[in-house]
Amino acid sequence: MKHLVYLVEDDANIRELVVYTLRSTGFEAQGFPSAREFWETVRETAPSLVILDIMLPGEDGLAILKKLRSSESTKRISVMMLTAKGAEYDKVLGLDSGADDYMAKPAGMMELAARVKSLLRRSNPDTGSEKDEYRMNGLYVHIPRRRVTASGQETVLTLKEFDLLVYLLKNSGVVLSRKQILQAVWDYSLVLETRTVDTHILTLRTKLGSCGGLIQTVRGVGYKMEAVE
Repeated sequence: MKHLVYLVEDDANIRELVVYTLRSTGFEAQGFPSAREFWETVRETAPSLVILDIMLPGEDGLAILKKLRSSESTKRISVMMLTAKGAEYDKVLGLDSGADDYMAKPAGMMELAARVKSLLRRSNPDTGSEKDEYRMNGLYVHIPRRRVTASGQETVLTLKEFDLLVYLLKNSGVVLSRKQILQAVWDYSLVLETRTVDTHILTLRTKLGSCGGLIQTVRGVGYKMEAVE
């Protein structure tokens, strides 16, 4: 079954190019010029992934993202920001708001298609013989169901936050550099600054509450996940 991707982009030329690229690379895709048309369709059929421009008429992309993340029916949909606002501050703002990836315009269409595939692969993992669940000092993670509980409380994570947590758990006790984490979790090592990792670690610790202390900072190197005795 083909994955369904929605694009919200007010520039007709970009919208048509991205939709054409996605359809040509094996996805079902539909474009919308504004939030109003997008929400009307989402209420009928939810997609696997949403691509959002930030600067849109009426409701902007960040507002759409926040609504997606605050609704029970859409909070686990993968979201990529595709926007002309390419400064590092804008990238961090988008990621902190719940985006799973951020790509600046002008964007290469083949790279965009590759990132879409990567996001969908991560949101629908084939765990094979790998471990399905992890338990550590009150933290419980079930990978196939993408379920996380911390001290008995269910915790909602974005796609990247979940991937980061699982990567740390799979390498429990191992010190991981920021560049290693970027490459493993984001699939590329040079597009984002290493402080992106720090930002996601901070958010992850906050969401995990008392279990956040399992993620330890190794000064001058990076991070490790380790059980507390």
